[in-house]
Amino acid sequence: MNYHGTLSKMQTEFGNPIQYYLVFENSFLNLNQLLGKPMEIEFQGYQCLNCGKAKKIFRQGFCYDCFMSSPAVGDWIMKPELSTAHLDIEDRDLAYEKRVQLQPHIVYLALSSEVKVGVTRKTQVPTRWIDQGAVQAIPIVEVPNRYLAGITEVALKNHFADKTNWQKMLKNEYLDMDLITERNKVFDWLPTEVKDYFPKEEKVIQLDFPVLQYPKKVTSLNLDKTPNFSGTLTGIKGQYLLFEDGTVFNVRTYEGYVVKMSL
Repeated sequence: MNYHGTLSKMQTEFGNPIQYYLVFENSFLNLNQLLGKPMEIEFQGYQCLNCGKAKKIFRQGFCYDCFMSSPAVGDWIMKPELSTAHLDIEDRDLAYEKRVQLQPHIVYLALSSEVKVGVTRKTQVPTRWIDQGAVQAIPIVEVPNRYLAGITEVALKNHFADKTNWQKMLKNEYLDMDLITERNKVFDWLPTEVKDYFPKEEKVIQLDFPVLQYPKKVTSLNLDKTPNFSGTLTGIKGQYLLFEDGTVFNVRTYEGYVVKMSL
């Protein structure tokens, strides 16, 4: 059976284990059902997720022109502390930025390789943790806008990592840490304007990924260099497909790539 379409990040459904879906223009695929089975991925071209044109993808599924102009990929996306919508200051499109920035955000600790601090919109819980391949996560504070979340993250970066070691995450190698204990340390480190949002207790969220076997070594599939790949799917974690030979495919990296998947 063949599926054809433009890659976008896998859609997920929280469960035990997490369910993963590849959604194309006219079809979708539940990837959990393919564990232990062979699949072929063939790169066929590009389609910008923003303008829809067949232009080479620059970053995050966008062609160069869209990446440089779209409000959906402004600097404040990766650096929430740069958010300015709460001040009525526009970056690229104030209406869009208000819609995204002026809503509840969660600052959290997640355990994927080591304990890391991160920020997500409340509506993206637990999706954000799934996408990072975290095995556990716990909220620290819920604040009313992205800026407050951003300055909180900056303050806590002095004490926790802010990036995941993706190779360790995919090999399921992580430190044995108690997230409740780690969270209990942070109050004194929070910015003054955020301390009132700190609840005394939060629960740890456990995440269970559909993986038959974790790789011992990992090799990233690069569709530009290897436009045709075949392998047996042995797991899904974060936004990665894991194959029996140790090849891993980061679906999110190849958003905007047009592929044919043969099963």
